Amino acid sequence: MSKTDFNDLMWFRITAEERSFTKAAARIGVVQSTLSHTIKRLEGNMGIRLLNRTTRSVAPTPAGERLLATIAPRMTEIEDEIAALMEFRDKPSGSIRLTLSDHALNTVVWPKLKPVLQDHPDISVEFSIDNGFRNIVEDGFDAGVRLGESVEKDMIAARIGPDWRMVAVASPAYFAQHGVPQQPQDLLQHNCINMRYSRGGLSSWEFEKDGQALNVRVEGQLTFSNNYAMMDAILGGMGVGFVPNSLADGHVASGALQLVLDDWSPFFDGYFLYYPTRRQNLPVFRLIVDALRERG
Repeated sequence: MSKTDFNDLMWFRITAEERSFTKAAARIGVVQSTLSHTIKRLEGNMGIRLLNRTTRSVAPTPAGERLLATIAPRMTEIEDEIAALMEFRDKPSGSIRLTLSDHALNTVVWPKLKPVLQDHPDISVEFSIDNGFRNIVEDGFDAGVRLGESVEKDMIAARIGPDWRMVAVASPAYFAQHGVPQQPQDLLQHNCINMRYSRGGLSSWEFEKDGQALNVRVEGQLTFSNNYAMMDAILGGMGVGFVPNSLADGHVASGALQLVLDDWSPFFDGYFLYYPTRRQNLPVFRLIVDALRERG
């Protein structure tokens, strides 16, 4: 067997993690045909099939799973050590991959990171916009952003935003035509605009009052996976939406939207940056955490 190229192993790891040649090629920055040729060369050199390929997906074979389990932690250690060496540079440098929702990016993360990135051109950040939950270790992310109640217990978590709440809103014209809901159950009679998480499920609308929690699964004409597209539909009078108050407050103040069920919408823990213990020792990562951390 000829000597195995380290880059071939790295590309195999990324392909196995992404389970897609298209996504892996985009992550690496090569064309798909080059990646496919590299994996075939690796399999040929080893004399073992490492990936099962179908028209829709890619999955490691048992041998591929064993190879991935062997090389992934070692490659991560090497990457972390190389990143740590950047501390000896005059200016911080390196790359960070974050998974977060569109709302977290626009309301908390981007306003804080934009000036930092402008001051540190050698730092690169990849934002993976995803309204579902991702396993940051398995999926190759350095960190993720979630609400405080959703962060896994084995992760380090740093608060990066204030408490907020979800609110039910619609245009005054919509409520004038369809009536104003007085209880969360009344929403079942309304045209509600749903949100679908990236992993497939529709979100239920969670309310609470005087210690009583109530989840309502609504129905309606429209379903989105993006908060900002949803807001456009709500403002257009297409139905009732359930959105973060930071997106609705200005429109409620201007009269463009009407807030309902206000006393059923309590505040909860806001966004936290979460990450595995090993990441905190990387200089570039410490800079990002410090920039995002909520003050006061």
